Amino acid sequence: MFNKVLVANRGEIACRVIKTLRHLGIKSVAVFSDADAKAPHVKLADEAYPIGPAPVSESYLKIDKIIALAQTTGAEAIHPGYGFMSESPDFAEAVTCGGLVFVGPTPEALRALGKKTAARRLLAKAEVPTVPWTEVPATDLARIREAATNIGFPVMVKASAAGGGVGSTVVRDADQLSDAVQSAVQVSQRFFGNAQIHLEKFLQHARHIEVQAIVDQFGNAVTFPERECSMQRRYQKVVEESPSIAVSLLLRRHLSEAALRVMTAGNYVNTGTVEFLVDASGAFYFLETNCRIQVEHPVSEMVTGVDIVEQQLRVAAGQKLPLLQQQVRARGHSIETRIYAEDPRTFMPTTGMITKYREPAGEGVRVDSGIRQGYEVTPFYDPMLAKVIVWRETREEAIGAMIAALEDYAIEGLVTNIPLLLKIMQHPAFVRGEYDTATLTPDFAKSPLPTKRRLGDLSELWRYGR
Repeated sequence: MFNKVLVANRGEIACRVIKTLRHLGIKSVAVFSDADAKAPHVKLADEAYPIGPAPVSESYLKIDKIIALAQTTGAEAIHPGYGFMSESPDFAEAVTCGGLVFVGPTPEALRALGKKTAARRLLAKAEVPTVPWTEVPATDLARIREAATNIGFPVMVKASAAGGGVGSTVVRDADQLSDAVQSAVQVSQRFFGNAQIHLEKFLQHARHIEVQAIVDQFGNAVTFPERECSMQRRYQKVVEESPSIAVSLLLRRHLSEAALRVMTAGNYVNTGTVEFLVDASGAFYFLETNCRIQVEHPVSEMVTGVDIVEQQLRVAAGQKLPLLQQQVRARGHSIETRIYAEDPRTFMPTTGMITKYREPAGEGVRVDSGIRQGYEVTPFYDPMLAKVIVWRETREEAIGAMIAALEDYAIEGLVTNIPLLLKIMQHPAFVRGEYDTATLTPDFAKSPLPTKRRLGDLSELWRYGR
């Protein structure tokens, strides 16, 4: 195992990785921009070093500076977290060439599966069904119009280098294409240094289901119970849960088998997640592979008891996966909500100083955060502040526990989406499990917040849904 690891990220994921490093007795090295000098991940790490001004292009995306810091501090490996350079084959290759270990898949696997368009070409040969799509030059609007017409409206314009719905826009007619393309290019260039876009068919009223997998270099692999990620705003996830109320035992097996075919096709080693869209008939389509740890990994950890970050590190260190498939089974139900610094009615980001901060606590309640009282939320980074994760024996109990946790979460000094999350938890469509990627609309966000409900008060809604 490693003695020291540099975490090339910030916020809650940096804190999350550092905690597992501490648990394993591994020294941690943090990096920070000028805007993050007083961030919690800086204080949590054993060592921390500045890497530049607030913009990510001048700090967290500086490959040479990060690798030089790792070498200077004696780190043996670099954990990229998610976002930033976590799925960059160039970064993974530079880490390896620098005599360090990249805690993630190989550069070759990242090139094969990390880029959505390359992955879909590869998986067509592996007989994994994919959503109709095409890659087009962002500067050729005429070809973009032709491609969208051939696919058939509505289409999704996506930033190819992005993940988690970042830079994605649904376009319902040709007149909307120009603005959607410009938006996707700007987001992708700003956050990922890549202006490539692609189009894909937008499946209406589909569910977003994903399968977490871990593969070691000896060919051993396990998949986790599926995660339901259909509650989304701006096509980015807001609530995740595991297992999905909509997935049968047969569909679970088929999704798991397809996920492993994807990993095999890409010669994938380490942790990754295969995302699918499932339509009303139960047919599923490959969406993308997230070649990294994901924001929603805690729900899988809560229902299985497996520390996925620990397994990432062990596999990266060349160890054999210590898990058998029969050991990775769902027990009970877990739900995760993402806490964003944003207006819950408009989904627009907010900024400001956190003047009061108190996290919910208790058995079966977990908070992964990268904030504290006195922390200033700036416009330079993604507005996600934290995640609340709960576990209970049943889904009904988990919903009640999440409501109680959100009501106990105090973040003052700026506007957050906690009111929206409470609204989702109490909405009949969510309680019944009858929701899809189109459920969370702007009109939903603007509707009044229901009166408070505690665990016992959900029974009326639950019976109605059953």
